[in-house]
Amino acid sequence: MSNKKDNKPGELENVEHVLSTSEAFIEKYQKQIIFAVAAVVLIVLAVLAFQNFYIEPRETEAENEMGKAQAFFAVDSFKVALDGDGRDFIGFKEIVSEYGITSSGNLAAAYAGICYYKLGQYDNAIKYLSQFDAEDTYFTTSVIGLIGDSYVELGETSKALDYFNKAVETENEVLSPVYLKKAGIVYESLKQPDNALKAYTKIKDNYPKSNEAADIDKYIARIQK
Repeated sequence: MSNKKDNKPGELENVEHVLSTSEAFIEKYQKQIIFAVAAVVLIVLAVLAFQNFYIEPRETEAENEMGKAQAFFAVDSFKVALDGDGRDFIGFKEIVSEYGITSSGNLAAAYAGICYYKLGQYDNAIKYLSQFDAEDTYFTTSVIGLIGDSYVELGETSKALDYFNKAVETENEVLSPVYLKKAGIVYESLKQPDNALKAYTKIKDNYPKSNEAADIDKYIARIQK
């Protein structure tokens, strides 16, 4: 007990020393600290202003343009949806250019890529599809797979496999078996039957209720014969 009491004056001295040192530091660097705090406040205010007075209004504009372009996309008018009509709306390609920083601009990149794919312009399809960036969703997986399809059309099957396998990795119950089968077909074309068999077998074992599993035994038998 006596030892604890004896330590108290020393502890108080340590606390007083720390406080006096802190006061001296603040007093010495008072101007710098004020400038640093002011700079942080200004940065926060600038970010909020940018979000409220620039991003949000442009997001609204982009959404309006997207709605018009999507209406043409829905009826397979891919060129008009892509390029606009020259009067009432600008089209997906220009939305990407003008509003790329917004979420609608990001989505427009995917739509533009799909339009280019439908129009048979596969290099441009890859260019725009690759710009799309979002969390893993059904749509995101479809975009990844479509990049693979574009590479197949260009005859670049090795690159196509990279994207098919990436799409498979999302483990989407509907889409993963689709891209497993596409990967298997590409492996067969590359004379890699073992890899093709692995893809087909995975469909049978992991996705037995999928549409692709319905005739997968035929693909497996073709390799094993």
